[in-house]
Amino acid sequence: PISLMTSTITYDATRLIELVKQHALDFGQFTLASGETASFYLDCRKLTLNGEGANLIAAGMLDLLQDDMPEAVGGMAIGADPITAAIITLAWQRGQTLGGFIVRKESKSHGTGRRVEGPVSPGQTAVVVEDVATSGGSCLAAVNAAREFGLVVNRVLAIVDRQAGAATLLAAAGIQFQPLLTLEQLGVNATGGPTGA
Repeated sequence: PISLMTSTITYDATRLIELVKQHALDFGQFTLASGETASFYLDCRKLTLNGEGANLIAAGMLDLLQDDMPEAVGGMAIGADPITAAIITLAWQRGQTLGGFIVRKESKSHGTGRRVEGPVSPGQTAVVVEDVATSGGSCLAAVNAAREFGLVVNRVLAIVDRQAGAATLLAAAGIQFQPLLTLEQLGVNATGGPTGA
């Protein structure tokens, strides 16, 4: 039998901010998924695919989930995949049962043809996770795909909110939005300069 290890990982926002600044925040000219251009880019895969970063993010998101634990977490491939894996792994280490799911950008033309993959069933409660939320379009697309599958989704968690409309868009759709960090906390404003510049 497998002995359950008790996880001692706790969320530390100050350390996560340090890791984002060290590994995930780049300055230059970038085109975002929304089509807009920006003078900075947040590549949170450099954190979600790093052991310390993945554990901190999972611990922070599990803290946000504690008051209303869903049956599953997941989001749009590929950005949400390592977040989902980290959360369900840390939850299991803490003795909590939490399923994971992946939302494909489009349905497969082979196999089951499903757009939502994983050990989930219609009727289950779920929370969508995201790495970086900008306008909120990809968050909403993931929520809608999960709902079409039959999951009950009313919340989105993100690592970073770029503070560019995601909260407003999701609120208008009746979805609670909770980021671990905001641009303001990272000391960056929407144009890429230091906060207050």
